[in-house]
Amino acid sequence: MAENIYHYDVIVIGAGHAGTEAAAAAARLGASTALLTTNIDTVGQMSCNPAIGGVAKGQIVREVDALGGLMGQAIDATGIQFRLLNRRKGPAMHSPRAQADKKAYQNEIKWLIENQQNLDLRQETVAELLTTESPAGRTVNGIQAQGGATYLAPCVVLTTGTFLKAIMHTGETKTAGGRAGEGTTSGISGALRELGFELQRFKTGTPPRLSGRTIDWQQTERQPGDEDPQAFSFLTETLPQKQMDCFITYTNDHVHEIIRANLHRAPMYSGQIDSRGPRYCPSIEDKVVRFADKNQHQLFLEPEGRRTQEVYVNGISTSLPRDVQDQIIRLVPGLQHAQVMRYGYAVEYDFCPPTQLWPWLETKRVQGLFLAGQINGTTGYEEAAGQGLIAGTNAALKVAGKEMFVPGREDAYIGVLVDDLVTAGTDEPYRMFTSRAEYRLLLRHDNADRRLTPWAFRLGLVSGERIRHLERKQEAMRQAQAILERHSVDDVLAARYLKRPEVTWDMMAARIPQLRTVDRQTALQVEYDIKYAGYIDRQRDEVAKQRRLAEKKIPATFCYDSIVPLRNEAKQKLSKIRPVTLAQARRISGITPADIALLITHLHNPSKNPAANPSERSPGSGN
Repeated sequence: MAENIYHYDVIVIGAGHAGTEAAAAAARLGASTALLTTNIDTVGQMSCNPAIGGVAKGQIVREVDALGGLMGQAIDATGIQFRLLNRRKGPAMHSPRAQADKKAYQNEIKWLIENQQNLDLRQETVAELLTTESPAGRTVNGIQAQGGATYLAPCVVLTTGTFLKAIMHTGETKTAGGRAGEGTTSGISGALRELGFELQRFKTGTPPRLSGRTIDWQQTERQPGDEDPQAFSFLTETLPQKQMDCFITYTNDHVHEIIRANLHRAPMYSGQIDSRGPRYCPSIEDKVVRFADKNQHQLFLEPEGRRTQEVYVNGISTSLPRDVQDQIIRLVPGLQHAQVMRYGYAVEYDFCPPTQLWPWLETKRVQGLFLAGQINGTTGYEEAAGQGLIAGTNAALKVAGKEMFVPGREDAYIGVLVDDLVTAGTDEPYRMFTSRAEYRLLLRHDNADRRLTPWAFRLGLVSGERIRHLERKQEAMRQAQAILERHSVDDVLAARYLKRPEVTWDMMAARIPQLRTVDRQTALQVEYDIKYAGYIDRQRDEVAKQRRLAEKKIPATFCYDSIVPLRNEAKQKLSKIRPVTLAQARRISGITPADIALLITHLHNPSKNPAANPSERSPGSGN
């Protein structure tokens, strides 16, 4: 039996976008890591749309890359179309997005995982979580796999996606599974409930896929990629691959009539599904009902790869019956003769409300157990990858006895994402938007390496090669800035002249020949820094104020009930969330300035709080 027991520092369960980033991060930090998945052939699989990035999501991908993650490298190697969204808006809104060759992307992630030192990829199905109880509380110590194998580790990261007690819906038909052609994981849900975790249900969906050779492309609008495609990874110098076009078509009144006539057969409207889906990615049924005044909805026809005819119909996510999907597809311009290769469906699955987590994504109930990805109530590959990197990093740091890695809202979109989840929770599948980040001028996609790579280097997440690459970039920026400081335009210092809204770098380069040798990306960085310096300074002042609040830690054992004047609602919310700092406490919905004032008074007077020990901080609290 001994040969069936395996010892690791970190075990990661699930090899999707969260799991692969978690496992790779832990391994990069030197932790012996096992990545367990029920099917090795689905490592890094794109379950839904064949794309990476988008509004705010692109910022997350660049941050993952700046921290040494996999996603940026993989999409640069396998992308088939690259676009920078929101070009007409300010730089804080610019968001990179790329269509992926779906299978090539999956194979690239698998290749990167297979070649990562300190990481073993294993095909296993988890049957049970192993924990022990001690005076210090419950602690995870491994997992039991089906077939008798035991994996022991002081830290376990759960990244189970949509597979917890998952049910797929297509019309009246229900099938157990978290993804077409695959099963579900019920044992982990049961184990979490037995450990006292609260579980809830969410729903997500996916559209049909069509055969490209049966589409009349002449009836659709061509949507090409950018002429100057921009990479995701800061290490990628060029994107030499030929880009492919996407196409646009529209629904119409006839399509909407068919949908309305069959709402009684749609699981979301028949009562078959009663869980919440993503508000910002509604099904076509929801669009027709919620926006009844609109006579058309835009559909994006996105190729799934260079060596496949499969086309993803972005904008028509549905769980209507197959016969209804056939009808509505053939009423769309260009799709009159289109053949459905895969029908759309909805998935219902368990998730753990994320207020049960510390800001470093370790569970409050079980020490050493971390959660990342859709199990925390999020949606999207990018949100999953960001959480996975944080969870895997902190699992490895915990094993090493080091301080936890907790980027703040002012440091990264990933910090905004995690703080939103653990502080406020979510009542619908969470996705990132630029509007969620109050310091978005500081958190541009183009400066993610300047913000995060030095931090990653100190932690050990990135190599010396990457930090040297950043240093070369910063030196190029200093040289470009120096040229602006040495020259004038129309008797105005060039650096000051560039501040004018109507003035561009190209206009300056036409007047100052030395600027023509500055590469495009360096020029953009310098231009943004100069033009938005005043706004950036104001945001940094606000960040400094918030950091002063964040420096005041709250002990893990603080007894909120002992603050007699504190409102009952505030006591309940603070006791549930267990904020790590005053800054986090202030962000909890329903907590007032008066509540914070009372909390500050009692934190300054430990004798008033018998359950609090001033020397005891929330475990691993950083930042």
